[in-house]
Amino acid sequence: MPVYEYRARDRGGKVLKAQMEAESEAQVRDALRSKSLMILEIKAPKTGLNADIKIPGLTDKPPGLKEVAVFSKQLATLINAGVPLVQSLAILQRQLESKSFQTILKKVRSEVESGSPLSDALQQYPKVFGRLFINLVRAGETSGTLDSVLERIAEFQEKQLALQGKIKSALTYPVIVLIFAIGITYFLLTTIVPQFAGILTELNAPLPFITRMLIAVSDFLKGSVLYMVLGVVALTFAYRWYYSKPQGRHVIDDLKLRAPVFGNLIRKSAISSFARTFGLLVSSGVNIIESLEITKGTANNAIVEESIENAKNVVLVGDQMSSSMVTSKIFPPMVVSMVAIGEETGSLDTMLGKVADFYDREVDEAVESLTAAIEPIMIVFLGGIVGLIVAGMFLPMFSIIGQLSQ
Repeated sequence: MPVYEYRARDRGGKVLKAQMEAESEAQVRDALRSKSLMILEIKAPKTGLNADIKIPGLTDKPPGLKEVAVFSKQLATLINAGVPLVQSLAILQRQLESKSFQTILKKVRSEVESGSPLSDALQQYPKVFGRLFINLVRAGETSGTLDSVLERIAEFQEKQLALQGKIKSALTYPVIVLIFAIGITYFLLTTIVPQFAGILTELNAPLPFITRMLIAVSDFLKGSVLYMVLGVVALTFAYRWYYSKPQGRHVIDDLKLRAPVFGNLIRKSAISSFARTFGLLVSSGVNIIESLEITKGTANNAIVEESIENAKNVVLVGDQMSSSMVTSKIFPPMVVSMVAIGEETGSLDTMLGKVADFYDREVDEAVESLTAAIEPIMIVFLGGIVGLIVAGMFLPMFSIIGQLSQ
């Protein structure tokens, strides 16, 4: 008789893990229900050739924002069509390509089938669905509008993905060009420059300052590669350690917002994300204090989090949220005015949606202008490096040719 492993919760809320011999999973389920236990998971242990083989680095990746957004949209469509929640989860589980997402959805479906609300089942996977998703689902369950809430979640996540894609596209080009420039520079300094240096040494040619500097840099690079790699690794670890500290995170995030080129883009994307997240929570029926707390958790910037925390503290004492935003380093007067109008007219979610749409367009324009400005800058930068190396190597040759012609 096969042995099934199960997890169940008793009336006191304690989770029990054990095994049971039974002819089928249904028999295990009936036995547990007869003991008034809430079933969390039932599975038959795999052994021998049936066991799962997990190779580090090759296992299925956990679902990301895109997969969760597609799941939200499809689940909303099924529920809106009148398909029961458990059956909807089963349908989505079968059509998923991600094995890890299939496993998660199977456990979620099992808990919902045993009587748990969907939000409680999702709460066991906060890294996959996130606090925002879980609280919105709970609000939808309470109001009886789960399908519309899921559609709004999917729309929100799609816009978040689009915003992230725009920022990545703005950063990808300069990073690729910079890596390319570093590679070319390293090749020229460690391969071409030493050959020219040897020729110039044999000819006893007088070397100008720029040539001596290039030869010195070349000698340093050839003998210090290991130290440079160790230095980069050490700086990376030092940065991560410093950023893990509250003060370090505050300093670095503040510098990001003050950056001359990218700071404006980061600020506008932060305002757009705040307005859209906060507006979605408010429109879904989540109270303002909890909405601000959840929005703060999705900010990913210490300065933005500080501004949201100040707004929450102001609301807690009964004042309007916009009063704290006046002194914020993040929100410009236009945003503060829109929020104040929304608070006075009772249409805060609508105003926040307009702010988010406006700053989405601002991000688009910032990305386009940034890309247009960076392209000639990077071309001039790369051309300047190559030109400097070429000039440093050929100036002595011109001097030698001039002496021979005399």
